[in-house]
Amino acid sequence: MKEDRRFLKGMFAGAAAALLVIGCIWGAWKIIPGMLPEKGDAQGSLTDDSKEIEQKLEQLGKWIDAYYLYSDEIDGDALVDGIYSGYAQALGDPYTEYYNEQETKELLETTSGKFFGVGATLTQNMTSKEIVIVSVYEDSPAANAGLRADDVLYRVDDHVIADESLTEVVSWIKGEKGTTVDLYVKRDGEEVKLTAVRDEIEAQTVEYEMKDGQIGYIAVSEFDEVTYEQFKTALEGLESQGMQGLVIDLRSNPGGNLDTVTEMLKLILPEGTIVSTKDKYGNEEKITCDGKHTFTKPLAVLVNQYSASASEIFTGAVQDYGIGTIVGTTTYGKGVVQQLIDLEDGTYLKLTIAEYYTPSGRSINGTGITPDIEVEYEVNAENPEADNQLEKALETVRTELSGEE
Repeated sequence: MKEDRRFLKGMFAGAAAALLVIGCIWGAWKIIPGMLPEKGDAQGSLTDDSKEIEQKLEQLGKWIDAYYLYSDEIDGDALVDGIYSGYAQALGDPYTEYYNEQETKELLETTSGKFFGVGATLTQNMTSKEIVIVSVYEDSPAANAGLRADDVLYRVDDHVIADESLTEVVSWIKGEKGTTVDLYVKRDGEEVKLTAVRDEIEAQTVEYEMKDGQIGYIAVSEFDEVTYEQFKTALEGLESQGMQGLVIDLRSNPGGNLDTVTEMLKLILPEGTIVSTKDKYGNEEKITCDGKHTFTKPLAVLVNQYSASASEIFTGAVQDYGIGTIVGTTTYGKGVVQQLIDLEDGTYLKLTIAEYYTPSGRSINGTGITPDIEVEYEVNAENPEADNQLEKALETVRTELSGEE
């Protein structure tokens, strides 16, 4: 504890210096050729007031070290991370964030769609805090261990689950490849112990099946690095089964990788612009499609108020080119792009760098995309599995197939 307190005395001055490093990286990160700001041009920079900031942080550190009641319990690393996080949050942009080392690791796993674990999806009852297995990936360590959907997880190794968050429980399950994890579940009134060997898992972000009338159905949960190949496989699989029309479900898809969604759109769009972006300097960049794989069969895209970002890029392109009908409710309205910046110390900064526009030049930031056919989701108490929005999308495709208006 004494070492922590000694560290605290110099920590604030060190944090000020580190903040200046972030400021420099932030400025150097603007890698648009010929558009780098001259030294001193950046507004809101810390460089002009660096001495004053360093002195104030040092002053705060001394007061906390001398009088804070719980100073022996201070986590110096957490305080430094708090300074960096606060710096990013003070921009007032909900999408700009600083990630410490652990958060960066989790972020990169999320964006890649690959992680080391057992291959199962979990959910948590927010009232009882009960952790339930939703699904088990085929041929995964979880499947090989005998884990099943609807199992109730109550212990992981020596960790008995009480009121921990789902995120914390998942962190217990993840680990290095080749190591084992003991999962204790309740199943049909019995307690069962299962042992799984962790391995690299590819998140299943795409599900597909053939619906009645040879109408394909593809659900995309998010746009990770692995999603393109999964989407391509789904399209090819449905085509081989004689697909006559298609519904793509992007409901509650929060978005993801810009490159991934644009590559996916190249599998269905005609020749032309997919999306364009414009940065703070007015520089415009267009991502285009060659039109070699234009989808010409009846198509509907399902969205709701939680379909955001990359989902809206996908939806906006389909709507602008008129190759499909948008069904559901107005989307979230996130029309800006973030860049992940490696700060080269194990941490990352996610920074809003540009606004994007649909092929027709629409900005949907703050407004979202209005569906061609608006349908609110309705809960069916008698049939919980009923989905009136999906049924409307399928009906739309069937109507186009039959040639009816």
